[in-house]
Amino acid sequence: MISVIFDLDGTLVDSEPNYYESGRRTLERHGVPDFTWEQHSRFIGIGTLETLEILRDRYGIRAPVEQLLAEQNAAYLELARTRTEVYPQMRGLVERLRTDGAAMAVASGSSLEAIDAVLSGTGLDALLTTVVSAEEVAHGKPAPDVFLEAARRLGAEPADCVVVEDAAPGVRAAHAAGMGCVAVPYTPEIAGDAAFACAGLLFPGGQPEFSADAAYEWLVARRRTV
Repeated sequence: MISVIFDLDGTLVDSEPNYYESGRRTLERHGVPDFTWEQHSRFIGIGTLETLEILRDRYGIRAPVEQLLAEQNAAYLELARTRTEVYPQMRGLVERLRTDGAAMAVASGSSLEAIDAVLSGTGLDALLTTVVSAEEVAHGKPAPDVFLEAARRLGAEPADCVVVEDAAPGVRAAHAAGMGCVAVPYTPEIAGDAAFACAGLLFPGGQPEFSADAAYEWLVARRRTV
């Protein structure tokens, strides 16, 4: 039986607008008033802590990274509970896999508190009960740690797992973990990144192109070969 590990942000749900807004507010509070969506988009797929460490150094912010993380998480949670949308085709895939009795997990670079806020706010918590945050492992994506921990909690071998991801660092992490990958680039512009060549199934047009039926059929076919 294939075990399926879902990335959360940008894969199951369109949370990036909330991450951008919470990050923008945090940076503005610390003297960076002009942080743009374009700048934010370069960090999609990288954990919040790692992103803030880079931005703190880049902009010479004096506040400790722990303070920045706490401020951004507070702003994000406020937005996440009420303004997060689930991609309909992704919900359909999760529901179909749940009906089949497939083992599923969420493995995300977000904090546990943020993951819980999104899952409870969207109702996905009833379908996805195994959750791993990058804050629980030694290294975030593109290291494989978060996916390997998810496999361990599911009682699955990495080779029997498939990751569903939207960002290049996550695809690299899945490959490093020895797992299959369904890739749905957050924006079509990033589909040309070499990392996506590692994916077993790629939807280069992103979410508008993603099909729950096509992904399910691919997973069933893969299940027969492992």
